[in-house]
Amino acid sequence: MFDPFISPNELAAHIDVSSIEADFILLSHGHADHVADAEKIARRTGAEIISSFEIATWYENKGLKKTHSMNVGGKWKFPFGLVKMVNAIHSNSLPDGTYGGTASGFVIDTGKEVFYYSGDTALFSDMKLIAEQYTLDFAFLCIGDNYTMDINEAITAADFVQTNKIIGMHYDTFPWIKIDKEKVLHIAKEAGKELVLMKIGETIKH
Repeated sequence: MFDPFISPNELAAHIDVSSIEADFILLSHGHADHVADAEKIARRTGAEIISSFEIATWYENKGLKKTHSMNVGGKWKFPFGLVKMVNAIHSNSLPDGTYGGTASGFVIDTGKEVFYYSGDTALFSDMKLIAEQYTLDFAFLCIGDNYTMDINEAITAADFVQTNKIIGMHYDTFPWIKIDKEKVLHIAKEAGKELVLMKIGETIKH
């Protein structure tokens, strides 16, 4: 699971957080709209939290000892696959104001497929380094603008990491990041990209 923001999200009111199972929770940064349900789910399921040293330590201080701290540039082999923590250009603090370390993204190699989860980020040229190390099957990229990239920059990011399949994220949950879905789908299509906009609660298979 990545960055669980469910119970405070009005768009996800129909989802019962207590029914969600997880073995691992990867947190890209500490903003409330990314960690809102992390502690609750981790306590109930025993899921291991994977994040920056600062965020992992913050959860340890709250009594959650099943954590794995990482930092940008590092990688670790977990039961589900290899996790590489990569840079993200974004601010990072926890809900109580504690410094959260460097915001990050993740490259995941399951042995069957490889994908990039950008976390919240601006477009930056070092994304090109990901394509030098990994051949991606798809990428989760922010498209909501204001706090992160917009669709046009996400398309550039997809070019940088050399993938044609984008799963859009970080849009519509707040007024400042609402998007015109038809417009962004058209922009992506014109750029030769497959843009997937998942419905909340939807499950898809790659």
